[in-house]
Amino acid sequence: MLDRRQFVRTIGLGAMAGIGGVGSQIAAAAESEGNADKSKVARLLPGNCAYSYGKDIQQGKMTLEDVILLAVEQKLAAVDMTVYYLKNTTPEYLHSLRLLAYKHGVAFSGTACRSSMVQTTADKRAAVLNEIKGWVDVTAQLGASQLRVFAGKLPDGATLQEATGWTVEGMKAACDYSGSKGIVLGLEDHQGVTQTSDVCIEIMQRVNHPYASINLDITNFIASPTQDAYAQIAACLPYASGNIHIRDHFYGDDHALVDMERVWKLFAQAGYQGYVSAEYEANFPGCLPPSTGVPKLLETIKTLCRKYSSA
Repeated sequence: MLDRRQFVRTIGLGAMAGIGGVGSQIAAAAESEGNADKSKVARLLPGNCAYSYGKDIQQGKMTLEDVILLAVEQKLAAVDMTVYYLKNTTPEYLHSLRLLAYKHGVAFSGTACRSSMVQTTADKRAAVLNEIKGWVDVTAQLGASQLRVFAGKLPDGATLQEATGWTVEGMKAACDYSGSKGIVLGLEDHQGVTQTSDVCIEIMQRVNHPYASINLDITNFIASPTQDAYAQIAACLPYASGNIHIRDHFYGDDHALVDMERVWKLFAQAGYQGYVSAEYEANFPGCLPPSTGVPKLLETIKTLCRKYSSA
C-alpha cells in the first residue's frame, strides 16, 4: 500500500482543499503508519485488459493468446487476464498462457472475475466465497498476483450498511485465502455498492488486510456536490495497489471525456507504482470500435506513462 502520510505531504494543502469532503478522510488515513518499503516515485507501467477485446474473443475472432501477442506489438508491459474469456481452467491450458506470456516478456498485471459479494443470504455469500477461492487458484496457476472482484449491486430491500458489512465479511475471508497463495484481492469501484470513494475506503479500513486493495477504475465513481470523480480517485489511490483500469469516458448519460492528464498527475502526486491498464468499452453510440479505439487509448496511456513515470 502507499504511505498515506507521504501522500498528503506530496499532494499539498491546495489539492486537499480541492478534494473537499474526501480531504479529511485522506488526512485521517495519513496518521496510520503505512508501508515504508516503497519509494514514492511514481512507476507507471502501461497495459491492456483482455476485456478491451471482449466481443471479438466471444465471437471467436480473437483468443487470449492473440491478446498476449498483440501486447508485444503494442509495446505494453502487461495484460490483465479477464477470466471469463478463458477456454477452460485446466492446469495445462493456464500454464500454456503463462509460458507464452513469459517467452514474450509480457507480465500478467492481474486477473478479473465477476464474483459479487453482496448477497442477501449466508448460503449465497458462502457460494460466492468458494467461487472467489476458485479464481484465486486460477490466478496462481497463471502466475498473476492480483484478482479483481466486485461487491455488487444493492439488492431490493437491503440497506447500504448491510451490503457494506457483507462485503467486509467476504473480503476478510477471501483475503485470508488469497493471502495464503500470495494473491492480492482488488475490490473494484464498480457499479453498485462501491461506486463512491467513501464506501470503498470504509471497506478497506474495516477489512484491514495486507492482501486487500482497491482495483481502481477511474470512470465508475458517482459525483456528489462535494466530491467529483477526480477527488474520489485521489482519495482511493492510497489503497490502490498493482493494477488500475483506464477508460477515456466516464459512465453516465453524457459519457463525459476523462481529463487523462489530470488523472496522471494524481497518479504521480500519489507516487503510485503499478500497472495502468486500458479497459476499453465501446458502450455508447458514436464511440470508436475496438480496432481503432483500443490503439488510440493505449497511445494516450503510453504517452502519459512516459511523461509522469520513473519507469
